[in-house]
Parts: sequence; structure tokens; C-alpha cells
Amino acid sequence: MSTYPLHIYTDGAARGNPGRGGYGVVLMWGPKRKEISAGYRLTTNNRMELLAVIVALQSLTKSDIPLTIFTDSKYIVDSVQKKWLNNWIKTGFSGGKKNKDLWLQYHELSKKYAITFKWVKGHADNPFNNRCDELATQAADQNNLLIDTVYEAEKN
Repeated sequence: MSTYPLHIYTDGAARGNPGRGGYGVVLMWGPKRKEISAGYRLTTNNRMELLAVIVALQSLTKSDIPLTIFTDSKYIVDSVQKKWLNNWIKTGFSGGKKNKDLWLQYHELSKKYAITFKWVKGHADNPFNNRCDELATQAADQNNLLIDTVYEAEKN
């Protein structure tokens, strides 16, 4: 097992909420660094924040390393740390809780890892969070955006 912890920075963005959106991820493991981003034609900021975490976890090839996810999303941090997600799952997301599809994806992926979430202030002095924001907004501004099929189906 490596002595390096894995640090993951994530951010989501939406141009309008709902609107064009994107996510950005920076994974850092010792000297290695990887960036991931994608844009969607119609989505929400919270969906992009959550999708960034999911994509980061899906990209991992090891599950036996310490894992810290840094995000500026109180929605994500509070939902996990305050056990809101556990309650939503128990109640079948009753009461109109949003993003069930993504939360269930995250929940399944999270079982493979010991994840610590750390909240960071957005649009501040954290260069990695700022880089994620750049990746997310650049992705949202691209042509040939992906389709958030679950979101668009729910909207129609």
C-alpha cells in the first residue's frame, strides 16, 4: 500500500439553474495529478456537484488508500456527514428529495472506500478548488454537450 493519501477536489457549475452545466475534478495522489470534466446541455448546479464526486470515484482503480474529497458544496458535505442521505434512502426519497438517481449511484460507489469529506470555501484562495471551477465552467461553455437524461426526463 502506498503512503500517499488521495486528495480529490470537485466542483459543479450551471449557467442558469437549471441551464447548461459542467463538472470539474482534480485527483492528486503524491506526484500524480489527473483532471476530468464534462458539460451538459440542461442540468442543475447540485447535480453537477454530485456528478463530479461520482465521476471521481468511478475513475479510481484502487480502494485501499486514504481518500479525502474536497468540495465547496454544503449540499454534499451535509448530506453525507449529517446522515441525511441515509434517511433519504430509508424513506425512498419521500417528500420530493431531488437527485435520487445520483445519490443512489454515489451510495453504491461509496461502499468501496473510506471517504472523508472536507468543505472548502468556493471562489476563494484554494487553487485546486479554483481549478475545478475553471474546468466545470469551461465544460459548461463547450459545444456538443452531453444530455443529463434523468434530469431532462423528469423536467418533461
